[in-house]
Formats: sequence, C-alpha cells, structure tokens
Amino acid sequence: MGLLEEKGVETEIIEYLKTPPKADELRKILGMLGMEAQQLVRDGDANKLGIDYKAMDQDTLIDEMVKNPILIQRPLVVLNGKAGLGRPPEDILKILWAYV
Repeated sequence: MGLLEEKGVETEIIEYLKTPPKADELRKILGMLGMEAQQLVRDGDANKLGIDYKAMDQDTLIDEMVKNPILIQRPLVVLNGKAGLGRPPEDILKILWAYV
C-alpha cells in the first residue's frame, strides 16, 4: 500500500476473505500474472486445510481457491489490465511502471 500511495495511485481494497473472487475473476488474474493456479497457493494454508493442491487440475484448484480464499497468495494488485503479487512489495513496481 505504501508503494501505491507514494506513487499517487488510487486503490480499492477488496478483502477477499470476506468477498472471495469468482472463478472467472481468478482465472483472469492468473492470466494477467502469467501463472498456473498452483503457483498462487499458500503452502502453509493448504497444508492446514489438508488440501493436496499439487495433485489437482487447474479447474478443481480454482474452485477450491474460491471456496477457501485463504489459499490465495496475497496481496494481489490489479491495475490497468496487469496484475502483480505484492511479495516482495517491490514486485508491484513491475505493473506500476506502466501506470506512472
């Protein structure tokens, strides 16, 4: 958030644990990230939930991520048709440079 505020970028925060993305939204974000669903899973939370996400196909895993949004890496930043994973925070700069 600090990087975005520093650059004067207006933000809308979506608390995805309260308002999980729909499957089509998640697919779109994955496409923007250039990632497979397995790459966006938080290992520790998958283990706690007993979810063997590495054995799941994309559609099944995306459905599981919608049901259990805690599985999704965070924070995610979406800006002007591009997306970035905010860990480390400097990775957000990749999409900011196209904006500022």
